[in-house]
Amino acid sequence: MRINHNIAALNTYRQLNSASTAQSKSMEKLSSGLRINRAGDDAAGLAISEKMRGQIRGLDQASRNSQDGISMIQTAEGALNETHDILQRMRELSVQAANDTNTSDDRKEIQKEVNQLTSEVNRIGNTTEFNTQKLLNGNKVGAASDGSIAGTVTGSSTVATAGAPDAGSFKFTVDGGTTKTATIASGDDLSAVIGKINAAAGSTIASDDGTGKLKLTSTTTGTSSSINIDGTSTAGTLTYLGLSGGNNSGSATGGTVKDGAASLQIGANQSQQFTVTINDMRAAALGIAGTASGSAVGVDTGVVGATFTASGSANDLTDYTNSTEHGLDVSDATKASAATKVLDQAIKTVSAERSKLGAYQNRLEHTINNLNTSSENLTAAESRVRDVDMAKEMMNQTKNSILSQAAQAMLAQSNQMPQGVLQLLK
Repeated sequence: MRINHNIAALNTYRQLNSASTAQSKSMEKLSSGLRINRAGDDAAGLAISEKMRGQIRGLDQASRNSQDGISMIQTAEGALNETHDILQRMRELSVQAANDTNTSDDRKEIQKEVNQLTSEVNRIGNTTEFNTQKLLNGNKVGAASDGSIAGTVTGSSTVATAGAPDAGSFKFTVDGGTTKTATIASGDDLSAVIGKINAAAGSTIASDDGTGKLKLTSTTTGTSSSINIDGTSTAGTLTYLGLSGGNNSGSATGGTVKDGAASLQIGANQSQQFTVTINDMRAAALGIAGTASGSAVGVDTGVVGATFTASGSANDLTDYTNSTEHGLDVSDATKASAATKVLDQAIKTVSAERSKLGAYQNRLEHTINNLNTSSENLTAAESRVRDVDMAKEMMNQTKNSILSQAAQAMLAQSNQMPQGVLQLLK
């Protein structure tokens, strides 16, 4: 018999510690509901489940992002609903003014309402915002990388009304394509010039830079994007337009581009984005406002006989795009009738924009459904890795509790065993 080392007690003590530790872990899992509470519980499972958690939270945020995108689109579309109503009223007024039962005084009163409604279209475009960001002025700054900006050329002087020496051919190429020719006639103003150049190009490359100067913008972006002015154009025409041949090619890289585009992060990972583009919906962009006395050719061009009102306090719009603008002239039957065609094109443009926004919204609703489904399924997978099976763990906890109690009882018994030595001393 030995008393210095109670092997039975040592063994029982080890078993007691093991059962107590196992019971403690079971209680921890039962109280937290998690199978993995620390890396030591399952190192690989922890890494896998944390990655899943990141994806789940990303998907949930992407779903909220998409809902915010729908809210932004609804804000823009709601504003355009009012723009539509205004344009319909303006068309109604133009049809009324085209009837010669109206006197000149009658048409002056109609003109007042047309001017105010045009100003309101501009005000809606200039002030409609979502989260302090303007939506309908085409100036939302989108992220731009090198090569994302189109080549641009702007004339050096304001384009007024062409005289006889200014008439002639204006030849140009866009992005290295074939040479196009626009024939400028005596009496053409900036609006007429813009219409002729766009018609010759077959796309919208010409516009007013906002100060009465001709601005030409290429149809592509990047280092190969360019506008080239052919030197064989009529010299007087080039002088009139404020352009010169040869060196007027422009290509741009870097910086930012104001393209009306907004990127929505609709996924949990990098580059999972969706771009929403909202075009300029102000009066000038819709073709219903322009420089004083200029020809109103419509946003799709081709309208003949329509003009904008002359300068004067009675005709100046109270809200405009970049510079002083004037609304459609309905002062006589011919101009009023032509204005109806301009307004038809404007209504068509707004209809197309609203249709596009509606398509965006429907797409985002499907995106949200998909994100929510993905999040749900990934949460289920994460649960299988991370969560504890309560019934099974309760079984383990009960077993470990019984073993712990039994070990305590046996430890007490093993501690009494060396006292048998005392019987030998009697």
